[in-house]
Amino acid sequence: MSSQLFDAIDNLAKEKGIDKSILMEALEAALISAYKKNFKSATNVRIELNETTGKMSVYSRKAVVEETEDAQLEISLEEAKKIDPNYSLEDVIEVEVTPKDFGRIAAQAAKQVVTQRVREAERGVIFSEYIDREEDVMTGIIQRMDPRFVYVNLGKIEAKLAEAEQMPTEEYHVHDRLKVFVTKVENTSKGPQIYISRSHPGLLKRLFEMEVPEIFDGTVEIKSVAREAGDRSKISVFAQDPEVDPVGSCVGQKGQRVQAIVNELKGEKIDIVEWSEDPVVYVSNALSPSKVVDVLVNEEEKATTVIVPDYQLSLAIGKRGQNARLAAKLTGWKIDIKSETEAREEGLLTVSDNEDSYSDKDEDLFE
Repeated sequence: MSSQLFDAIDNLAKEKGIDKSILMEALEAALISAYKKNFKSATNVRIELNETTGKMSVYSRKAVVEETEDAQLEISLEEAKKIDPNYSLEDVIEVEVTPKDFGRIAAQAAKQVVTQRVREAERGVIFSEYIDREEDVMTGIIQRMDPRFVYVNLGKIEAKLAEAEQMPTEEYHVHDRLKVFVTKVENTSKGPQIYISRSHPGLLKRLFEMEVPEIFDGTVEIKSVAREAGDRSKISVFAQDPEVDPVGSCVGQKGQRVQAIVNELKGEKIDIVEWSEDPVVYVSNALSPSKVVDVLVNEEEKATTVIVPDYQLSLAIGKRGQNARLAAKLTGWKIDIKSETEAREEGLLTVSDNEDSYSDKDEDLFE
């Protein structure tokens, strides 16, 4: 076998970033298989590859026995001693059996196995590179589309954005740059598969981490995210330091920080609220922009009854119940919203409780 094959393997290993020993081991296994197949041999053989001379040798391995039962696998002690008097029972004797035209067969086997191993190794390299990007945001370019998927090029691999993971209000065009959330990376029989999303709540969380330095460095913590992709989202934030305004940090000067995220999500509305361990405060904040008169808490069922001014009922519930639904998802508490009139009729609100809410309403009217 020509030394050119060794040179080619050496260059390929360097180019693809693959351990050369992996390719050489695969080549040896392929040559053994090729020898047995082409020469109809069941003999145990060993391949010796000399990279310096470019020579390849095939050796038949036979066990030394008293009497042979299979001449392809065994050799008698008498015959073995003719080769070397020092052989004894249970020794293994090797005899070179390199065929004259084995170079041609070796070249074919080498091409097949090296190509296969390179493909497998490349898949392994890609998988190793992308497995660390799970639950992270990556930027890709849309390559093509079909009724089921948007295909996004992420560099060394093409990811599929399934219809269920797309934003319903978003239009996709070939060559558009797109930020996507990597939900899962799997190593399959067809190679690494990357699952991405534009609708996952994790995308919103990562975008805030990228845009708000206080979140990135841990000064401000994201506690929860509730999202109806393309329409509206709520995010709760908290700062351990009382001097830090977590909501203001996320909004940014003149709303620049949150606006950058809204632009990336094509106009999705985002409510940023302050987290609190007190469910009364937290649920009240979560129902923003609606005002809340009172929150009645049922700890056992983790449920709340929220009383809002009559004129704020529609705002608190939101269009198609969206505001209340997102608030419940954000806080993890069941939320039942009642107007002041309903609460008073059910005995949940006293007259004195009403006075403050009406004065709040009057202040709004004069503002």
